[in-house]
Amino acid sequence: MSSQHSPNRLSFETSPYLLQHAHNPVDWFPWGEEAFAKAKSENKPILLSIGYSACHWCHVMECECFENDLIAALMNRDFVSIKVDREERPEIDAIYMSAVQMLTGQGGWPMTVIMTPEGHPFFGGTYFPPEDRYGRPGFPRVLESAAHTWKTQRVEIEQHSMEIQAQLTQSNSLILGQPESLLSPSTLETAFTNIAQSFDSRHGGFGTAPKFPQPSHLDFLLRFHARTGRDNALQMVEKTLQRMALGGIYDQLGGGFHRYSTDQFWLAPHFEKMLYDNAQLAQTYAHCYQVSGNAFYKGVAEETLEYVHREMTGEDGEFYSAQDADSDGVEGKFFVWSENEIREALGEEDAEVFSAFYDVTQQGNWEGHNILRVVMDAPEVALKFCITIDEAAEILDGARIKLFKIREERIKPALDDKTLASWNGLMLSAMAECGAIFGRQDFIKAANANADFLLGNLSFRDSEGYLRLRRTHRLGQSKLNGCLEDYAFLTEGLIRLYEATFELRWLETARELLETMLKYFWDDLEGGFFTTSTDHEKLIQRLKDWDDNAIPSGNTVAMEVMVQIANITGDNSLTNRVSKILRKLSSIMSEHPFGFTRLLGVLDALISPTKEVVIVGDVHERDTQTMHASLYRSFLPNHIFVHAISPETASNWIPLLEQRPMLNRKPTAYVCENMACKAPTTDFAELERQLRF
Repeated sequence: MSSQHSPNRLSFETSPYLLQHAHNPVDWFPWGEEAFAKAKSENKPILLSIGYSACHWCHVMECECFENDLIAALMNRDFVSIKVDREERPEIDAIYMSAVQMLTGQGGWPMTVIMTPEGHPFFGGTYFPPEDRYGRPGFPRVLESAAHTWKTQRVEIEQHSMEIQAQLTQSNSLILGQPESLLSPSTLETAFTNIAQSFDSRHGGFGTAPKFPQPSHLDFLLRFHARTGRDNALQMVEKTLQRMALGGIYDQLGGGFHRYSTDQFWLAPHFEKMLYDNAQLAQTYAHCYQVSGNAFYKGVAEETLEYVHREMTGEDGEFYSAQDADSDGVEGKFFVWSENEIREALGEEDAEVFSAFYDVTQQGNWEGHNILRVVMDAPEVALKFCITIDEAAEILDGARIKLFKIREERIKPALDDKTLASWNGLMLSAMAECGAIFGRQDFIKAANANADFLLGNLSFRDSEGYLRLRRTHRLGQSKLNGCLEDYAFLTEGLIRLYEATFELRWLETARELLETMLKYFWDDLEGGFFTTSTDHEKLIQRLKDWDDNAIPSGNTVAMEVMVQIANITGDNSLTNRVSKILRKLSSIMSEHPFGFTRLLGVLDALISPTKEVVIVGDVHERDTQTMHASLYRSFLPNHIFVHAISPETASNWIPLLEQRPMLNRKPTAYVCENMACKAPTTDFAELERQLRF
């Protein structure tokens, strides 16, 4: 085995994940025509390896297999090997993940697929060790078997791959082949009942280990509580949010959430931090604060966004993708502590208080180390050590500051500093909305800078004048066609930013991006949006994504913004399209809600009353700003916030702004619901009352 190798073709890429493999002895190709042409000309199968930079087991497989000269020689002799960053190419990942799940019954990353030179898969799996281990075949044995089968059973392989292709095609169209149902609150009721049955009433969250944050599930429950007043819906949300924020999945010193918990207690996470998790969770905590008034949730949301601002934001306002789980080659090393380290840093007395609060022991709570988690509250600590609550809080605050500074001297986890349009759209939404809810102008400033960066670096006009997006940006290069999620998530982010700032340019751009989605992604035959545009590179499948997983599906968010823009513009054709899709999906959404929890929110928005709020007044005046802040005192999941300085300056494509004069030359609010308007008001308290009732 050699530690130094000449750079391969991946050295010309910008993805941090691909660059991690640029000095492997494997003759890697990036995804592209060159690799497929070589496979065809040499009559070799393609070995496709898909992963991402923050993936722990991707690092393990690279170290064990792709850095192994003997294994690399097998790959180079018998295969054309392609490496793909799943975060850059979600459309490729989705196709082959579906195939692997079909072949093996499970999926994950690193993903390994062996396919024909035409790209049709015939073998798939995830992590393979360098020798038989963990009940898995060693990678050399897999390679030799696949190569032998390719050479001796070519006809059977090609037939098998075409059968897989046919199954992929069938499963892709199956979801919209359902009979139409009436749109009814009963769909939401049934979904809620099914979700509640999986709730872990002791530890929060759903199901058993491993546990993922699943903010879309919690957002649905908050919506359901707002719709029905059902206390148990809110209790499930609060239990989960509290347990997560007090657990090891939350970074108790630096803020922000790790990817997921390996246990049911939220103690031991996989330590990577993803931009998309922290974006969605910040909004969920902010919404729960609006509902409950509990400042605990506000604090968690603010700390999370402060972490993103500190660690995952570039100089020009771009948001980075992820922080690795590993540092110095060891998972979690940056985040864990020994009891001796705590005592040395804090001194004996303060260490006793800190350790009792954060579950620090000599033996540790995870693999001989301590993951910080809260196991007592300040009054309990005060009672235990015969000090006041204020003294306990002062000790804990000071200890956190000291330990954070010490931790900053450690080797940090690697940073994946590429900018993805879709994930940036999620964080743009979070910064804008949380900034408005908490009155944090620094968050709104970050959202403004991010929107300017994305539109300045990842957007362009095509030959027909449509506003188009690139998928990714790094090292001054923007590349790859934007996928549906890029357009949908950025569109929603711009709507949230408009509501936070009342700058019309953001809403106008959101409307343009929706026009592009309808032009290039909408399926005129069956409805719904394809993942890729009509002018995208031709792949073996053109998928439609419907599952709300770690991130919501592009279709879900696209339909969310269709409903929102329809309500603003009065364009009923948009809601008609959404209604038709939801009528086909209504049954499956209620029976299998965990795959559609955010889409259930679209249904809720479509069949529920919407608070339409117009504020007329100079946005720079204090009274207008106070009135604007009133809009965020309550949780209003179905709302429209629009603004004009005066009726004369109102945009002609927003009918809500017509004939809305200021009263007595004061900033004035107009609140309407169910096609009925309340009396316009200049009184802040009256506005809040109208929003609540």
